[in-house]
Amino acid sequence: MEVLDTFLDAVGDTPLVRLRSVSRGVQPTVLAKLEMLNPGGSVKDRIGLRMIEAAERDGRLQPGGTIVEPTSGNTGHGLAIAAAVRGYRCIFVMPDKMSQEKISLLRAYGAEVVICPTAVPPESPESYYRVADRLTEEIPGAFQPNQYKNPENPAAHYATTGPEIWRQTDGRIDVFVAGVGTGGTITGAARFLKERKPDVLIVGADPEGSIYSGDVHPYLTEGIGEDFWPTTFDPGLVDRYVRVTDRDAFRMARRITREEGILVGSSSGTAVVAALAVASELPEDATIVVILPDTGRNYLSKAYSDTWLIQYGLMERPEMVRVEEVLTAKRGEVPPLVTVNAHDKVRQAIDVLQEFGISQAPVVREPGMDVAQFVGAVHEKALLDRIFRDPDALQADVAEVMGPPIGMVEFDAPVELAFETLQQGPAVLVEKAGQVLGVLTRSDLLEFLAHRSRV
Repeated sequence: MEVLDTFLDAVGDTPLVRLRSVSRGVQPTVLAKLEMLNPGGSVKDRIGLRMIEAAERDGRLQPGGTIVEPTSGNTGHGLAIAAAVRGYRCIFVMPDKMSQEKISLLRAYGAEVVICPTAVPPESPESYYRVADRLTEEIPGAFQPNQYKNPENPAAHYATTGPEIWRQTDGRIDVFVAGVGTGGTITGAARFLKERKPDVLIVGADPEGSIYSGDVHPYLTEGIGEDFWPTTFDPGLVDRYVRVTDRDAFRMARRITREEGILVGSSSGTAVVAALAVASELPEDATIVVILPDTGRNYLSKAYSDTWLIQYGLMERPEMVRVEEVLTAKRGEVPPLVTVNAHDKVRQAIDVLQEFGISQAPVVREPGMDVAQFVGAVHEKALLDRIFRDPDALQADVAEVMGPPIGMVEFDAPVELAFETLQQGPAVLVEKAGQVLGVLTRSDLLEFLAHRSRV
């Protein structure tokens, strides 16, 4: 029988696949190593068990102990799987830019998650590095694998990732491309490959904002890049860096998913952008291997959310819809604007609402469309409440029972502004050059959006 002893035995031996669509326009063969096929969904599975086993051997981790690790998420998943199999408690400390999916996954394994601010220097007591250090010191029996300093990190890739690539390409690899985070993947794999082929080109794919290839500033790509130099990284092994913007990284990740059918995150997008930049300079007989470090399932609320990408300026907003377009698209026999006079009686106002089948109407001081005439509004619910308690209110002037005026938006304002106003009330007036053109209700906007989505 072909049976694994534990889930941990499924780590490694991930396949290479030829990128055909996103690599159009470049001559070399571009091969992607699919690290999302590891048990925990990322390349970091390779280092989790190895760091734990080393700590067990030298006595730093005892039975029933606690693992504390600062992580962007993926290393935590690898450690959490190993800890679940070996029976350890886990506490992971993460920066607040990480996706909710990563946090939820760690908790699903029974781990505790502590969130720290991203926009602080590494030496700050609030940084996720320092918080992890403090917890390690305070908790009895705690052990911090510390992927940023642990030599087992690059050693794992020297022992597995590098040999796999060499075997899978039959030694015909010319360029190796990987994102640089802790540096373990690129250091371990590159060291193995260069020992066998010294002229293999090692390319570090680096987010714009990381310390490795330029000025440090915040960026949105997760899992790669750093704001300090980990000791697990040997920069002497990297022949070249390619600096990649968040925008290009996220766009490429979505292209890989939609054109190659491989669901990946922005760090994979970064790596492929870098690989294609190098490929554009090389001949047809060159072979490039690029690491796709994890699955895009960790980033559905970010990389695959148009709203999130638009919010952070990583995607263009769709063509703007103006309020007037929604007003023009209104259907039905109700006039664009039905008003009630402030000097009418409440009974007359109710008749108007019933005649047109509407639940609210603006109140005007004198008939007309000038915005200055709009002094209030009547609402079916408020009128019912008033009359039920005081039937004599039917004979009162509308001015005595009306509520505040309905909010207004300009005719050429984006529909988002009307939407925001409709969160505060059931209707909004549309004005142009001091004149009210009509009224939009929540129902009008809902009908417009539903009709527009079918076009």
